[in-house]
Amino acid sequence: MQKAINLGLAAAIVLLGAGLAVSLATRPEPGLSSTEVERLIAEALPAQAPANADGAADIDTAALGPIIEDYLMANPRLLERMSVALETEMRAEESERARIALDAMHDDIYNDPANIVLGNPEGDVTLVEMFDYNCGYCRQVVADVMSLVEEDPNLRVILKEFPILSQGSVDAARVGVLVNDADVDYQAFHTALYSSRGAVDGESALSAAEQLGLSRVSLQLDMNTQEVSDALQRTYSIAQALGITGTPTFIIGDEVIPGAVPKEQLVQRIENMRACGATTCSDVAQEG
Repeated sequence: MQKAINLGLAAAIVLLGAGLAVSLATRPEPGLSSTEVERLIAEALPAQAPANADGAADIDTAALGPIIEDYLMANPRLLERMSVALETEMRAEESERARIALDAMHDDIYNDPANIVLGNPEGDVTLVEMFDYNCGYCRQVVADVMSLVEEDPNLRVILKEFPILSQGSVDAARVGVLVNDADVDYQAFHTALYSSRGAVDGESALSAAEQLGLSRVSLQLDMNTQEVSDALQRTYSIAQALGITGTPTFIIGDEVIPGAVPKEQLVQRIENMRACGATTCSDVAQEG
């Protein structure tokens, strides 16, 4: 048992040394060089780990803790650098998972017949927003999104009803699906609900739809049909596949962006999509 523990500790300290060497070799912060780290590990292991009969090294476990503690005390910023490196790696992995999921869900996201399309239907860049009418952060960004539609003639905006905050949100979304399918100005309906006071529910959505000339009775009869339920369910399925749990959430290119993103950041991503086909370009100056 002790032999197995020793072998495990030996492997762990070698891996730690290798990880430290890579981290320090690839980051500009001051600290020991990769050569110095390798030397320290090489000096520590022979003194504490003589080879046994099987050719494996035994480690004095009682001395291992002080060695690691001394090293970390001598290099207190090491853990900070390791944390940054880990966060960077995790973000890269999340981005790759999102890219794969977005590829798999591409048709569901961009070609759903229930999509609410604003701006240029043939635009060269598409910005998707998943929203809830009772989301305060959605209310904060609605003016920015509408201004993007007005200012950028080549932008297509897709709005997806994603009611997750209350039953009132669900009822309003059901009315919204029908309004989008009618021959009326959905943008006027959208901004009217976000301009209203208090919680948004089915009644407030019906009232806003009536202002556009739609029949309240017809909407009430149709809002709970299977077709409307299926439209909302497709958005829920997209959210589940992409790990989306809040509103607003934006999708552009290969990036899923949660939260109320400032307008200038959306503009930068749109410009980058046109410049290099991605939301981040190495040769494009980034803002914010």
